[in-house]
Amino acid sequence: MGRIIAIANQKGGVGKTTTVINLAASLAALEKKVLIVDADPQANATSGIGIDTRQIRCTVYDCLIDGKEPTEAILSCEVENLSLMPSNIDLVGAEIEMLDRPEREKILKGVLKKIENDYDYILIDCSPSLGLLTVNALSAAHSVMIPVQCEYFALEGLGKLLNTIKIIQNNLNKDLEIEGFLLTMYDSRLRLSNQVAEEVNKHFQQMVFKTIIQRNVKLSEAPSFGQPAILYDADSRGTVNYLNLAKELMEKHEVTVKQL
Repeated sequence: MGRIIAIANQKGGVGKTTTVINLAASLAALEKKVLIVDADPQANATSGIGIDTRQIRCTVYDCLIDGKEPTEAILSCEVENLSLMPSNIDLVGAEIEMLDRPEREKILKGVLKKIENDYDYILIDCSPSLGLLTVNALSAAHSVMIPVQCEYFALEGLGKLLNTIKIIQNNLNKDLEIEGFLLTMYDSRLRLSNQVAEEVNKHFQQMVFKTIIQRNVKLSEAPSFGQPAILYDADSRGTVNYLNLAKELMEKHEVTVKQL
């Protein structure tokens, strides 16, 4: 059975989509079968992996609202072993359309249940809010990974997110775990970056990934070419960081890590 991980933080610009794309590509490079589920109406994971949102016939929206089979929406990516369930702007209306549905918080769970055995990892890119789409993602997931940028206000809003996770654990998904906090946009030259990293480690201790994602130009450039960093520049620091994160995640779940 595949492990479903939601990558969530209601703050925008913390590296959620960058993490989804590059962690997924790294896991695929390590010969795991991986699916990205783009549950964000901005569809940045879809365009960032090289799919033209205007050419898509079936998306997450069609699966959630029209009951389309997930296999109809899934597309292959340039990276071997990596697939995508795309999104587009239609998903904006999904939250309103889902409001009157029975078990509206568990619609995505029902969609993913049909395919979770086909993958080793399913990574859900959540929208930067705590709305119904994010609640659906957390209800469907086995765990949640929380990116935290090493910048001012990093810890602001985390309490709200952790509170939402607790509510979901109590009411909708008692098995939901926190996979870990991931420090992103780290610059060792900046005192602020070091202070934030220290603060997060002090607060959350064992729950913080050892791997830190450093600021990296190639990582920022890659999405505009529709590629994960591993294809755009295999030797870049960003590529190495995400490969290390993939290995750390696999080791945590006792999977043999293939040496690249």
